[in-house]
Amino acid sequence: MMNTDNGLRVGLVSDTHGLLRPEARAFLIGCDYIVHGGDVGDPKILEDLAAMAPLIAVRGNNDSAPWAARLRQTELMRVGNIFVYVIHDLGQLDIDPRAAGVRVVVSGHSHKPSVEERDGILYVNPGSCGPRRFKLPISIGEIVVSGSAVNARIVNLITRVH
Repeated sequence: MMNTDNGLRVGLVSDTHGLLRPEARAFLIGCDYIVHGGDVGDPKILEDLAAMAPLIAVRGNNDSAPWAARLRQTELMRVGNIFVYVIHDLGQLDIDPRAAGVRVVVSGHSHKPSVEERDGILYVNPGSCGPRRFKLPISIGEIVVSGSAVNARIVNLITRVH
């Protein structure tokens, strides 16, 4: 049953690179949808996520194994009254989101979490919740859609560097 009282909750993950942390799983419990922004690394991660909620996933630049051929480079999904466009590398954005009626663009690739609104479009990169890269945070994100309103946030899953 979908949680329509407080809006639709969409969990955002990217750059798992073969590691789906327990903290990420815990954060995603109760999501109405899950979006994976690419660089999955292991098809088992997609199976695990799809068992939690309807899943949309795109192929990242490191998803070159045969199993990843079924993933598309981009996906367009409707959540409530808005459209969400998913692409791994924002630098390869191949549409004009505003002209296409897209309200949110979800990406990954950089491992740098960000939420930024430009020209009426919300750009969300949940960062990476897989293996730590350099000193970048281990993070995950979500959007909550209520009608045509969207709120986004990033959550750091692990605050200390091991």
